[in-house]
Amino acid sequence: MQRDALARTGALIRHNVLLMLREPGPLASRMILPLVFLLLLHPLYEQAQGQRAGVTQAVVATIVTFSMLAMSIAGGSILTERIWHTWERLRASAAHPAELLVGKATPVLAALVLQQAAVIVFGVAVLGLRVSALPLLVLVMLAWGVTLTGMGAALGLLVGSLSSLSACYDIGGMLLSSLGGALVPLTAMPAWIRHAAPVSPGYWAVSALEAALRGDAGRAVLASVVLLAFAAGACLTAGIRAGRGWGRALRV
Repeated sequence: MQRDALARTGALIRHNVLLMLREPGPLASRMILPLVFLLLLHPLYEQAQGQRAGVTQAVVATIVTFSMLAMSIAGGSILTERIWHTWERLRASAAHPAELLVGKATPVLAALVLQQAAVIVFGVAVLGLRVSALPLLVLVMLAWGVTLTGMGAALGLLVGSLSSLSACYDIGGMLLSSLGGALVPLTAMPAWIRHAAPVSPGYWAVSALEAALRGDAGRAVLASVVLLAFAAGACLTAGIRAGRGWGRALRV
């Protein structure tokens, strides 16, 4: 039984990797645009905060902002299947809803972690970014990737059209990353924003990434645990929606 479940999940992962590679445009844009953003805007952060702090802020801002926009990869892949009604056919198969979600989520998680890694490598190689604890940073990147994957899957199962999904990840992504202090440090923002910031997963992503880059294991692990709590809530929502068969009569 468990072997059959693993076989079905593996087949779904391979299927979704092929689908992603056949339409590489969205994935390529999510990989290239962050590097362009970082290259063009890091001088502003350096001028305002100094070389080391400025580069760190620029890298963290780029990762959090563009990875939240990259939730579209997860949500879009699920919503497209719902529009084509292939999601219903998959649900009618022997695959459990959890297997469907894992099959969809695994390639997306790999893409999100790769996106973060590309920004980090670019920051180190080109801008002189310092990484104090690489294993800690990898842990944080995985936690943030899991959170984004869960949130993207939940959006893909909750919304009813591609335009609604686009509005959610464009507006929501920019709002949550800005509220979390990604683009502008919270110390430069009004007091009410600083008090509201912890409700945003972007706040905890910024905190975790900054802590990992400077080697603060306690803060990085705490923030990662909070991110995983956000992920658990999103995955629970996605699982409930998938189990109830949402996805019929959708608008293109």
